[in-house]
Amino acid sequence: MAYRHIVLFRVHDNVDEHDVAHAIGQLTSLADLPGIVSWHIARSLDERKGRIVIEEAEFTDADAFAAFRSHPRHQTIAAEMATISDWWIGDRLS
Repeated sequence: MAYRHIVLFRVHDNVDEHDVAHAIGQLTSLADLPGIVSWHIARSLDERKGRIVIEEAEFTDADAFAAFRSHPRHQTIAAEMATISDWWIGDRLS
């Protein structure tokens, strides 16, 4: 059963646009990790509540998602994202 993973990163107000663009590039670079069926990174068009970066992914299954979370590249980028944003996650099986 496929595993859907959606993250909304709310970028801190004091973060420069250059750093947001870098973060989007870093997140986009994860698309080639094993087990990913689809990978989309985008900036939200609606910025009424601040700058939001959307990560929308589908993995082959929950095991593939677990492997993704423990992958060193993901862990490095997640740590970087933690310095510039807060986030909310929505996961489900599909």
